[in-house]
Amino acid sequence: MADLVAVVAGATRGCGRGIAVELGALGATVYVAGRTTRTSASPMNRPETIEDTADLVTKAGGRGIAVRCDFSVRADVEALRARLDRLDVLVNDVWGGDPFVDHGTPFWESDVDKAIAVHRNGIETHLIALHTLLPMMVDQGSGLVVEVTDGDDETYHGVALPYYLVKSGIRRTAQAMGRQLSAHGITALALTPGFIRSEAMLEGMNVTEENWRDAIAQDIHFAMAESPHYVGRAVAALAQDPDVGRWSGQSLSSWRLMREYDFKDVDGTQPDWGRWYEDVFGKGLDPHTLNPDDYR
Repeated sequence: MADLVAVVAGATRGCGRGIAVELGALGATVYVAGRTTRTSASPMNRPETIEDTADLVTKAGGRGIAVRCDFSVRADVEALRARLDRLDVLVNDVWGGDPFVDHGTPFWESDVDKAIAVHRNGIETHLIALHTLLPMMVDQGSGLVVEVTDGDDETYHGVALPYYLVKSGIRRTAQAMGRQLSAHGITALALTPGFIRSEAMLEGMNVTEENWRDAIAQDIHFAMAESPHYVGRAVAALAQDPDVGRWSGQSLSSWRLMREYDFKDVDGTQPDWGRWYEDVFGKGLDPHTLNPDDYR
């Protein structure tokens, strides 16, 4: 896989960083694209940077190349495209909508400008990335496109309307692209993590990656938390699968692909958020009576 070239859009932190690093572990060249650099912060106001992610990619065994890119700005994405000689994997993980989402307010009472900002950050950025970068894959006649979302079906879980529209829109984008691109030898799909243990989530829980289990006392469902590397290993498995086209157009999850490819998280376990969710929320089992180890 040393010849593999990937672009991870939104690779500064969270899932994007985990995916970039795991592609790097395959020996791939990974263009780490995002807005936050060591000299310029994004509106997310987080400390993680694309340079840090690129260093982690290189440390993992690949070649990390940091590219400052705002995917809502076409000129930025076109400049990224100009740096590429080929493109084997495109991971569309741009989000940046958290500061604008209000899950506790009815839509008609919410700030419509923030709702539109969520749409622009979460949907328009993905469309711009696809429109600009897909022609390279079409010319090659090969490639893998991963649209990172939240959830693997259209069930509404009470989140804010703009958030739901973005995440379901990403799944529908993957479905449509899967249909359109399969004739060109390209596989497009959507992928969701489970209960992601991102940097922001750890900070919010006042724990670190080393002691994250201490936060289970605050939220029992955190017992199923998975590191960003878990979904990264799902993407790495897809990138190595010669029959990856069978997933075209589907909405997949880290836990479903774990069952298929048998990869593990960084702690050696295999968290199965889907089975936990079905038992707790589907069957009504009391999570406090369950042994989390039986789901990992």
